[in-house]
Amino acid sequence: MASAVVETTFWGVDLVGENGDMQPSLLVVEDDESIRETIREALELEGFSVEACSNGRDALQMLQRASEGQFSLVVLDLMLPGLGGLDVCRQLRQHSNQTPILVVSARDTETDRVLGLEVGADDYLVKPFGMRELVARCRALLRRSSSQTSRAKVLEHANLCIYQDECRVTRDGVEVNLSPKEYRLLELFMQNPRRVWSRDQLLEQLWGIDYIGDSKTVDVHIRWLREKLEASPSAPVHLITVRGFGYRFG
Repeated sequence: MASAVVETTFWGVDLVGENGDMQPSLLVVEDDESIRETIREALELEGFSVEACSNGRDALQMLQRASEGQFSLVVLDLMLPGLGGLDVCRQLRQHSNQTPILVVSARDTETDRVLGLEVGADDYLVKPFGMRELVARCRALLRRSSSQTSRAKVLEHANLCIYQDECRVTRDGVEVNLSPKEYRLLELFMQNPRRVWSRDQLLEQLWGIDYIGDSKTVDVHIRWLREKLEASPSAPVHLITVRGFGYRFG
């Protein structure tokens, strides 16, 4: 029964935020149907938009198909059939998906909690738990995420700036016209300075895992970016080739 896992006492709040904005959309990943529906009901009563699934693979597919920012938070059980919750956390973070994750799990040892946080979870809630605490933790994570997002809306490095809200790039204060793929490629690089990306990793990030074209398309887009962003494209200082491995920014 769900009552053995969560306290099913709810309390109401307005369905819109202080500025009139609709509440965020949450994804609940839980294989136990009674627990999943109890959590869904509790969050919906608090005004959240909620989608749910029962396993890790479906969760990853939903998050990959979702438009950027569609899900503001993931409530994730660890003990899932097939792909476990830890693997879901790990894969999301490896693919630079920074959606906040609240783990809910019956695993209550310090080792379990530390491992969950180390692979990418933002908070860890042990079953059984009360709905008041679940909702409070969700709201705290969303506030933290909103604060971090507001600070990261402009990415800067040397003479380059990305204005993320406007999908606009400037070099030395002058706007640079980039294609959508060029923009996303530069954004990915600037969000992960000095990280080395292989061609395959860049293809998966920007073109998707089902892309079957030539991996040289990455080299072509890098060359185009260099021509638009580098003072000397043949001697780049921003988009660096790491021989035998791939590319890095800065």
